[in-house]
Amino acid sequence: MVQCEMCGAETASPKTIKVEGAELDVCDNCSDFGTEVKTQQTSTTSTKYSTSSSSSGDSNTGTGSTGSSGGRSRRHDMFDDMEEIAQDYDDRIRNARESTGLSQEELAKELNEKASLISKLEHGDILPSDSVQKKLEKKLDISLTAGSSGADDEEWSGGSSTGSYTLGDVVKRKD
Repeated sequence: MVQCEMCGAETASPKTIKVEGAELDVCDNCSDFGTEVKTQQTSTTSTKYSTSSSSSGDSNTGTGSTGSSGGRSRRHDMFDDMEEIAQDYDDRIRNARESTGLSQEELAKELNEKASLISKLEHGDILPSDSVQKKLEKKLDISLTAGSSGADDEEWSGGSSTGSYTLGDVVKRKD
């Protein structure tokens, strides 16, 4: 006997229904609450709770991948086109400001921003918005973007000989 996933009643022959996107095994009384799903019982139980994308023959690779080369290519998303802020942006701002002889207040006034913003940027407490980044780069004649954006992609071409990655391939220690 199987327990109904809606009401908890014992049922000998549960029906699989779909309720708001979720598939449930329910008794005859609860089957009216959704639409019945016609599937083979063996395939439902083997893939229903699976988290592996390779269990059903790469059915998800066509929705967002850029190529169909066995699922090894990475999806393209909006962050690939964005330039990354350099990790030492705070030092770059502070050094450039000091080399021009400006105080935080003077720089803020020239950029039409608050001095507290400049202070937080130089301490690394916040990241600059796109508009503030452009103002700083123009005024101080610096670049706040990471110059080696392609080097991160090259790191991913390494890894083990099987083509799969472990956490050790990705993590950078901060000792």
